[in-house]
Amino acid sequence: MVTMDLLWRYWTPAELQVNLLVFANILGALLLGLVVGYERTYHGRAAGMRTYGLVCMASCALTVLTAHPLHWFGGLPASTFAHYVPPDPTRVIQGIVTGIGFLGAGMIMKDGMSISGLTSAASLWASSAIGILVGVGFYAAAILLTILSASLMMWAARIERLLPSRPAITLTLTYRAGVEPDRGAVEAAAQARGYRVAPGSFHVRYTEGRHVWRFVAQEVDRAKAVPLTGLGEDLARLPGLEGFEIGHARN
Repeated sequence: MVTMDLLWRYWTPAELQVNLLVFANILGALLLGLVVGYERTYHGRAAGMRTYGLVCMASCALTVLTAHPLHWFGGLPASTFAHYVPPDPTRVIQGIVTGIGFLGAGMIMKDGMSISGLTSAASLWASSAIGILVGVGFYAAAILLTILSASLMMWAARIERLLPSRPAITLTLTYRAGVEPDRGAVEAAAQARGYRVAPGSFHVRYTEGRHVWRFVAQEVDRAKAVPLTGLGEDLARLPGLEGFEIGHARN
């Protein structure tokens, strides 16, 4: 039976003090999540400050509540509940990580041979870890993880461009009806322009009397590599080619 005494238990000084502590943790997690999410918002990603703030804040709330079981339900004594078992924070953390995994999977998009959203999904998962760290009271570690996550997303791409690499592009070649493509000629043309056809990347389709080839080419000679606009001009002049599609193979 609900009584006034039972309702007032939720507003005792001890309960308000715990609520204030939980609120401070949630607010701190929200601010840290917004910092990480701003980088995604700045680059026009679907998951931005709101998504990251919500994930970080909710992860913190679910974690921090396990630290105060004696104040649950207005601080009623544990003997009030049958079969009372002290909460295990690791089970809550496990549930959070699993749930964020499903949310991150929905952010990953595959378009042909190009995959996008991996960085957003990974950083969103990191945002949940920040919330968990705040929830268990590791404030310094949470701040450090926030700085590292935001810095990694802002500066890692620039560092990658300075290091030796082999960027890849995807090509889809549509030949005219009756034209038999020559793979050797395609590979030689790619080699002359600083690219190499990636082994095992060929996808061949034949429809309405036309051959359609799709494959990935890796840059092997930066000095000879032709930009996408130059490749488009070269492909337009190839004999027997009716149409083509070219783009960066993002992942």
